[in-house]
Order: sequence, then C-alpha cells, then structure tokens
Amino acid sequence: MSTCRSMYFQTNKNKVPMAADKLCVNIFEMVASIARVIDMMSPVIGNHHMQVAYLAYRLGEELQLSDDQKYELFIAGALHDIGAFSLQDRLDLLEFEDTKPGEHSMAGSLILETFPPFSGIARLIKFHHVHWKNGEGAFQNGESVPNGSHIIHLADRVAVKLSKKAPVLSQVRDICRSILEHKGDVFVPEYVDALINMANKEHIWLDIISESMEAILKRTVLYRAKELTIEEMVDFSRLICRLIDFKSKFTAAHSNGVAAVAIELSRLSGFSKHERRLIEIAAYLHDLGKLAIPSEILNKQNKLTDNEQFIMRSHVYHTYRVIEPFEMLNVAGSWGALHQERLNGTGYPFGLTSDELPLGARIMAVADVFTALTEDRPYRKGMDSKNTKTVLQTMVDAGELDNNLVDMIFKHYAKMNDIRDLAQKESIRDYNAFQTVLHRHLK
Repeated sequence: MSTCRSMYFQTNKNKVPMAADKLCVNIFEMVASIARVIDMMSPVIGNHHMQVAYLAYRLGEELQLSDDQKYELFIAGALHDIGAFSLQDRLDLLEFEDTKPGEHSMAGSLILETFPPFSGIARLIKFHHVHWKNGEGAFQNGESVPNGSHIIHLADRVAVKLSKKAPVLSQVRDICRSILEHKGDVFVPEYVDALINMANKEHIWLDIISESMEAILKRTVLYRAKELTIEEMVDFSRLICRLIDFKSKFTAAHSNGVAAVAIELSRLSGFSKHERRLIEIAAYLHDLGKLAIPSEILNKQNKLTDNEQFIMRSHVYHTYRVIEPFEMLNVAGSWGALHQERLNGTGYPFGLTSDELPLGARIMAVADVFTALTEDRPYRKGMDSKNTKTVLQTMVDAGELDNNLVDMIFKHYAKMNDIRDLAQKESIRDYNAFQTVLHRHLK
C-alpha cells in the first residue's frame, strides 16, 4: 500500500475520532502550507511568500523586536499577498514599482480579520504597501499604520528584486542600492539601515534562495503550537474557505453549499454532533488546493482547454498534500481531500476503491456532485431535479457514488436542495458585502 494510502486507510473505513474539546494546531505549519500552495500558481512566482516571511523575520531580529512581534511578521509575510486572486495580479506585484497594490492588501485583510486570532495580522497586511513619505506614512486615511506593515513592505520589495539568473551574493549590493534610493520617501529609514546592516551576513541571502529555506525558518522562528476548540477550528476552516471561494464570483458559494449538504447527509447517516463538525471542516477545506489555481481559469466561461483541465484536476492533490502533515486534521482532511475519488477506482488523484474510502469521504463526494449539479455555473444554470437525479443515478449505476447516500438525496431531495440554496444565498450575501466594503475602502 502506498504512503498516501497508509496514512488514512489502514483503519476501519467508518472509524471516526472520539470527541475532543480542543485540537492542538501548529499554526506555523498551517500558514507555511497555505503560502506554499498559493505560490504554486506559477513557477515564476517561486516561493515569494516564504521569502518575504523570512526577510521580515530577519529584519525583526536586526531591529531587536520581541518574539511575538517577529512571529507576527513571519505570519503576515507568509500571507501578505493572499488577496491577489489572479495570476496576473500576482505577476504585477513582482514588479519593483508596484502600480496597483491597494486592492489585494485590503482583500487579504478583510478575509483574515474574520478570524479573531489573526486580527493583528490582518492590519499588518492591510497597510503593507503604504509608502513612508518621510513620516506621513505613519497614518493612512486617519488610521495608524503598524510598524510591521512597513517592515513587510521592505521585505516584499527586496524579495521581488531577487533573480535566479545570477548568484544571490552578487545581487546584494545592487538590491541595497535600489532600496537606499527610496530611503525616507518609500521606506522607513531605520528599517533600511537594518537591511544594510544585514547585507554582509551572507548566510541570510544564501538561506533565502535555498531549497531548505522553509526548514531553516522552522528552526529559526520561535513559535508555539496553539490549542483551538473545535468551534475555533471550524472558524479557521471557514477562513480558508473564504480564501478559496472568494477567488471568483462563480465559486463564492460552492464550499458552503457542499458543507450544508454534507452536514445533512452525515446527520441522516447517524453521525454525532462532533463528527458533523468534522464533516463541516472537511467541506470548508475540500477545495483548498484551488488556491493554486489562477482565477483566470476559475472564472473562464468557455470550455477549459486540456491543459486547463489538468491544472484544475490538480487541486485535489494539492489539498491532500497541504493537509497531510496535520495529525489533528487526518480524518476531516482525508474526507475532504478524497472528494474526487470514486468507489470503482476511476476517481483522482489516487484512484482509490470502495474498500479504501471511508464513509466521510463518500458523503463529501456525493455532496460535492449534488452541489455542482444544482448550483449555477459560469457556463450553465443549475440543473432541475429530474436531470440532477438522472446524473446521480447514472453515477451510482457506474459504481462511482455510494447508492445509500444518493438514495438519501432522492428521499429528501426538496429539503437537501433548500438547504444547499439557503447556504449558498447566505454565502453570496457575504461575498457581495465583502466586495462592497472592499470597493468602499478603495475609493
């Protein structure tokens, strides 16, 4: 049995964890994983988020900041461009003279601030492209700009100057010269001085282009595992869901629709309240890998090309790999990451069969297909009940979906569709409110 299978499938397929009041979450690992998958949009982007996180943390050391302040710099650096949903936005931000930085900063901030433990991080990201303007940049639109935002800005602009075409040590002098030209007008003088003091520390520059940079960061950053209640884990998963679904107005409600249907299916299947919470987490995380898919593909209203189809299919693999290291997410993560597997082995990315697919994964597969059929898509309106039932029955007959679960859909069709519809309408309201606030701040 392969490594990927042994992790999830050596236990009884219907076994679920006992209820726990709290889950021990390694925020460092989770944030690093999210940053990694976002940077998968293009090889050109490389590992930009983690480079910024590393530089910001080192600048914090040079400035003798507290461990908590340095840790916040790391998280903010690792997530600073999460509001840049399209590939073109990400590529534009790799230009040293960024011309349209406001929208992605505000978008990332608005999403992160919905998770209270990240409220401070949200403020750092909100202002991370504000220019210093000889002191005027201490405030923007009547709000004080955190010092950390200016540190992230400096680290970000240094990172975009790094090139793979020459040895990194040969680039340091020119990078520092470019930054010095903007000392005072763009960057805080004290922070520029800290960067110049770092210029002769060759290990920092070699670290930042090293394939082991993330491991080096892990050894360097003083971090603590954080205990989250199951409710807080649901909230954290909902945050990730917004990052995924808000990439496109066409996907803004998908995960919430899947969650609503999956929760109801799990209730009808006899799952406990705790187990239904795990299903909810699984639903919010099931498309996590779409963070690596450019919104240009997600938004496309015409048929995807073969290459675009392959890119889209890869999202479930990325979901699995992001969640794989987290023991506390093993069960919920497996349910979500396996939603494209099929009982007859024709699914992807692992081609698992019925004996290897737990009930939670089967529920997620049925909930995902039902939601995809009944919701409006960029290229078609949602199907009516007759056509939806025909497709589901065809998949059952082909041995793809669990017959008992599909039968539950048929017996409770009106209720299932209403639950899905209400959940998705609420998500659309949230998305529209998000867009309204975003555009208000950008005026």
